[in-house]
Amino acid sequence: MNEIYLIGLGNPGKKYSKSRHNIGFLLLENFSKKYKSNFLLKEKLKSSCSEFKINDSAYKLFLPNTFMNNSGDAVLAIVDWYKINLDKIFIIVDDKDLPLGKIRFRKKGSSGGHNGLKSIIEKLQTENFNRIRIGIGSPQSIQRTNNFNTISHVLGNISTEEKSILDKVYKRVIESLEQLNIKKEEHIINELNSFDKDQI
Repeated sequence: MNEIYLIGLGNPGKKYSKSRHNIGFLLLENFSKKYKSNFLLKEKLKSSCSEFKINDSAYKLFLPNTFMNNSGDAVLAIVDWYKINLDKIFIIVDDKDLPLGKIRFRKKGSSGGHNGLKSIIEKLQTENFNRIRIGIGSPQSIQRTNNFNTISHVLGNISTEEKSILDKVYKRVIESLEQLNIKKEEHIINELNSFDKDQI
């Protein structure tokens, strides 16, 4: 049976559960709910895990219980435990450098300043892993200065307007993930990268 490993990045705990930085968690929670599956804590994997089947594929979803800056600890534990080829893992992560509602699927690349990706690259010692980045837009600049209040932006809660856009994004990404074994990966990459939230 083909296995697909999806790892959402975020911070554990109620305090962060609706923050922009937790989009990886939120997307996988939606995916899991769609298949009526629950997340259970797996200490050895430093994550909560949800599993279900779609056709002939086993999907394993993970929400690390390490904080964002230590996401690599959980990803390494998952990779080591299941002895996974890195092309089978998909990291789902927020990106403040992408406009809200944009999706970018890349097969490799630098962290782009994202602490979660930075930690994963350090622990896996490679930049070659799939990542699906979801735009949250950049923070408002603080009046009269050029400083961007990045921390309060990424840790701030998603607004109602943002949620309605992100719900479309989650739906689109989930539909593509469901097709991972049916469609060519290039097709899925193009599908996600050309997604336009205004055309729905």
